[in-house]
Amino acid sequence: MTNKSIKNYLLEPATFKLDGGAMYGIIPKPLWNKNHPSDELNRIDLALRLWLIKTSDKLILIDTGIGDYHGEKFNKRFDVRSEESPLSQALTHAGFSLGEVTDLVISHLHFDHVGGICEQDKETEKMIPVLPKARCHVHKSHYEYSLNPTDRDTGSFHSHIFAPIINYYKENNLLHLYEGEEGELFSLGNGETLSFKCSHGHTPWLMHPYTKDHIYMSDLVPTSHHLSIPWVMGYDISPGVTTENKKEFYEFIQSKNLKLIYEHDPNFWGSHSKGEDHYKAEKELSYSIDNY
Repeated sequence: MTNKSIKNYLLEPATFKLDGGAMYGIIPKPLWNKNHPSDELNRIDLALRLWLIKTSDKLILIDTGIGDYHGEKFNKRFDVRSEESPLSQALTHAGFSLGEVTDLVISHLHFDHVGGICEQDKETEKMIPVLPKARCHVHKSHYEYSLNPTDRDTGSFHSHIFAPIINYYKENNLLHLYEGEEGELFSLGNGETLSFKCSHGHTPWLMHPYTKDHIYMSDLVPTSHHLSIPWVMGYDISPGVTTENKKEFYEFIQSKNLKLIYEHDPNFWGSHSKGEDHYKAEKELSYSIDNY
């Protein structure tokens, strides 16, 4: 039975581009370029899709997007396209505000997933939390790794940006750290929970939140074109581990009959059971997914 007190939304505060070869790893360009065409710089369009869950007493945001304070050089390199204050604007399109968000869940701390956690104060030019009253939920082992990553992936972690914000949540007793491969984040009411399961191929201890209906695939399966087991990103710290993670997650997803939510697919928000029945993305910046 569907819990009518829970509503699910998807937000798209921005879009950006990354190198197509890096996004598809060892897969030859003639194969991936058919479905995900690149521009003259070999970059492909990607969404920054966030999951928003409304319950009777919580408004839960999963990931934050990339933010709007990086500067012209960064925005040109990654072709970042967004409005000013993108997270605030995306929530407004969905009928909510920043102040209503009670909980922020971070899948992992790469800049395109956690960049929107803060904004630059116009007077002091310091970074301040966008959601100063929300509870922040992060995996402890991943946070520790993010502060001391390998030379290969250090560029993905802008710790000088997010670490002071995480510390703000800690100092204000708003930081909740999790351990282990899987577990419960918190109750959604009426016996339902938001839980998590970790993958390790893209980055260690990447946390995938899920309910009884949906699971957030984050960078384990960033787009619908990455559903095939060998189609693994070149960005992944352990590509072989990613393939094993995908097999395990697909079994888990099928056993629970979950719908996948893709964080980066520019055309499809998700799919059901290992890729069948794609759902075409809406054009609006925010929309409900409960009727699919």
